[in-house]
Amino acid sequence: MHSASTIPGLHWRGIAPPLALRDYKLIAFDMDSTLISIETLDEMADLMGKKAEVAALTEAAMRGEIKDYKQSLRERVALLAGMPEAALDEVYEQRVRINPGAETLIAACKAAGLTCLLVTGGFTCFTDRLRVRLGLDDVRANVLEIVDGRLTGRLLPQAWGDICDGEEKRRKLLEVCAALGVGPERAIAVGDGANDLPMMRAAGLSVGYRAKPAVREEVKVAIDEGGLDRLLELMAR
Repeated sequence: MHSASTIPGLHWRGIAPPLALRDYKLIAFDMDSTLISIETLDEMADLMGKKAEVAALTEAAMRGEIKDYKQSLRERVALLAGMPEAALDEVYEQRVRINPGAETLIAACKAAGLTCLLVTGGFTCFTDRLRVRLGLDDVRANVLEIVDGRLTGRLLPQAWGDICDGEEKRRKLLEVCAALGVGPERAIAVGDGANDLPMMRAAGLSVGYRAKPAVREEVKVAIDEGGLDRLLELMAR
């Protein structure tokens, strides 16, 4: 990333700080390894003794090495067939950790009048709780099929489609912008993996948080060290 930054661990290009947070009306966050510190699917697989297999597929997908993200996700979810529903509670309660600075950044955005959106290839069993915990305004996520208290290894179709992939993240960002009556240039997109790039390319300000190399090369802001609230260092006080 070619950068004009002199701040260690925080790099930018194509913008001229300080920016005005109030000039934006929407901030869209990815969940896994962005808003929270883990990959939830990998941690679910760990409880089934399949973490290495699933994590390798997740990492390849996030690096952009797997072209069919939807099929990759279906394959990873299929490996979780038979998992007890109670294990989802265990993952959330014992393994999910909010990334440093996330709550501070969200609070600042809400105070500045931004709508806060969570868009993820992860699952509603986690996003529903995070929405309440963090005061998020809207969510797009996938739904795990559960029958007789166990995961079937399948995802349930929803009104908007079957899987929230990169293109669906982009569509949701544009949908919320339209509902707010603003163009996508007034949106901020925050993520770390290749499936975040479509929404990042659509948004006026793209932010990579400890992002994969392919993502870091495209974003306007890269936070490589510290918390998510480092974005506020580029905003007017």
